Order: sequence, then C-alpha cells, then structure tokens
Amino acid sequence: MRLGRLGPIGAEVPVVWQGDEAHDLREVTTDLDAAFWTSGGPDVVRRRLETGDLPLLDGAEGMRIGAPIARPGAVVCVGLNYAAHAAESGAPPPKQPVIFLKTPNTVGGPNDDVRIPPRSNKTDWEVELGVVIGRPASYLGSPDESIGCVAGFVLTNDLSERTFQLEESGGQWSKGKCCPGFTPTGPWLVTPDELDHGSLALRSWVNGEPRQDSSTADMVFGVEHLVWNLSQYLALEPGDLLLTGTPEGVGLSGRFPYLHAGDVCELEIPGLGRQRQTFV
Repeated sequence: MRLGRLGPIGAEVPVVWQGDEAHDLREVTTDLDAAFWTSGGPDVVRRRLETGDLPLLDGAEGMRIGAPIARPGAVVCVGLNYAAHAAESGAPPPKQPVIFLKTPNTVGGPNDDVRIPPRSNKTDWEVELGVVIGRPASYLGSPDESIGCVAGFVLTNDLSERTFQLEESGGQWSKGKCCPGFTPTGPWLVTPDELDHGSLALRSWVNGEPRQDSSTADMVFGVEHLVWNLSQYLALEPGDLLLTGTPEGVGLSGRFPYLHAGDVCELEIPGLGRQRQTFV
C-alpha cells in the first residue's frame, strides 16, 4: 500500500492511494501515527480497499503533500553507512553503526520550501531511505526479527549544516542536523510487502545537475541489521523514523557547492516517489 497525508501544515488528511486516486482514511484513523500502526490500522485499510468502501478525497490532486507520517516520537539516523560516502567524508567504513538523533520537528513535507539557517554557508543535501517503525523493537533476538517491526519505507532528505555539524559540534553531529525543516519526508510510505528495500536506487539533483546515484545494495549495514543492532541500545517505538544513511555525492565531498537561497534540490527513490525543495 501507498499511504500518505495531504493538506495544509497541521491539518493533513490521512490517505491511501489506489492508482492515481487518493482515498480518505478519516473513517479509519485520525492520522498515520503510533495508534494507527499498533491498532492494526493497515489491515483495516487493506480490507476496506478490497470491499471498495473507502471514499475518495475531494480535491486531492490540488492539495499540499505532507510528510506521510505524523510527527514521530524519535528520528534516529545512521551515519557513514555507504563506504564511498565515508571515504569522501574522510573516514573509514564503520565497524559498528554510527548513530545520531534529529529532533522530530525537523520532519516536513517533501516539497515544502526549506529555510537556510542564519550564518549557514554549508547547507548540504543527503538522499536516504527512511524506515518507519510499526511495532516496538527492543532487544530483538536476531536481524530476522527486524522486518516484522517495520511499518514501511519512505524517501527522506537528511539535510545538514556542515559547519554546525563538524566545526561547532562539541563532538556530536546533531547541531548540524536539527534546523527547522531539515528532514523532508515522502511523498508517501510504502509497506514492506510492495518493494525490495535491499536494492533501491537513490538519486539526487541540484538545479537539475546530478549529484548522487547509488543503491541501497551498497549499504555497509542493511535495514534488518540496523533495526536489530539499534534495538540492543534503545527502544524503537511505533511511528519512529530511522534514516539509514546517504551515498556519495554530497557537498561535503568538495566536488560541489553547498546550497544557497534559490537553489532547487530534487531527490528520488523509484517506488517511493520524488521530492523537490526550493531553498530560501
């Protein structure tokens, strides 16, 4: 299934797409949040799609696309999870997953404008596969248990301010990751049964010029390993968002200029859709 949220900021309507048609889910749930995942919401939606009794959302085609999940309880991120990106960052591939946190209020719609922070000269793009948690994941016994805890997958942009992250960090990365709007997410969430998350292309462009072109097959640590490994250190909860790392081709590499006002960043993962942000 392709699930999402349409409408103005703070008043998004949960929907499920069937082809090009968006069906209104407000008869099933108030939002795509923790309660939806834990109450069997996806199964209810599937049944109602099969019986054909979910109403269409009037005017859906003209609505703003919001993040396909309600504000998560946590945004947990994995760094240096592609060997080539680790190399362009000046680091060896990690032997254990490297994690950092973003604040939940960084999550925004996939096409919303993004404000470059005051003092910023190094705002950077990072196309990533996002994993939405659907069931609690704590002290899992093996990676084989991980996919059962996944609600679905989303396209994300893990925007970063590199001066804040690396030069003013005090030793942690989150200062450069938590600016408002720094996690554009969507346009939709796809349930695990509908795509091969281990072999997805990731691409990004700035002002129409190619930047990143890689595959999730190149991850140092795959989705199942990440969810299992993180569950040994923290409790992942329904509705949480896990960002799995970015491939090479970012501004930090020194090969491309950083983002400035007026720039347009586009990102794509086939099956998970496309994003387009204008920086202001």
